[in-house]
Amino acid sequence: MKLASVVIVLAMAGTASADVFSIRAEAHGGGAGGMGIAGERKDAAFQNTARGGAYGALVGAEVLFLDAWVQHHQYNDGELLGTWTQFMAGLDLEFPVGGGDPIPGAKDGARTKAKGYVELGLGVGFGVGTDRQVDPPLDNSEVNDKGFLVEGRLGAGANLGSALSLGVSLPVTAGYYFMSDAGTANNTGTHYQAIEAALLVNLRLKIKVK
Repeated sequence: MKLASVVIVLAMAGTASADVFSIRAEAHGGGAGGMGIAGERKDAAFQNTARGGAYGALVGAEVLFLDAWVQHHQYNDGELLGTWTQFMAGLDLEFPVGGGDPIPGAKDGARTKAKGYVELGLGVGFGVGTDRQVDPPLDNSEVNDKGFLVEGRLGAGANLGSALSLGVSLPVTAGYYFMSDAGTANNTGTHYQAIEAALLVNLRLKIKVK
């Protein structure tokens, strides 16, 4: 089903929630995989080797439907395969699931809170990859790959409280990358295009200001 069809179905099922301002922090764990698909260095793409177990964290802020976040993931299949850090901005739609029923005896028309959520997101940004453990602050000498990417994300989860939720997300990214240690960025011989998908369990703390 196309993304537009999914949006229409969700819109019919409920109204997307928009916070005046919110901040969030997430812990991620799951798996990821990708591959180089074009360019002279596609066979040496970061995504070809950084696959398997993935874990990390995300911090972000949202104003209405506009979203900005920083995300850091590490890839590990028993030993560290690489790290990826990305700086993103985009749009985020969140649809409440369950709840919304009138509370018996409530005089102010209060309704039960949503039991969960479905989320759709789209973002663009810049990312950097390393083949070793990052030694903060991240220095350009540690970076092996960098590039521009677009990410689409589908997620769902259950609310554990007013600010805490447990869910799953499926981010899919595609980007144009170049290798830092193979000449200048203007040298197209260092460039490649790649795609990646991940399935992540996320524990999210989201503080909203209506």
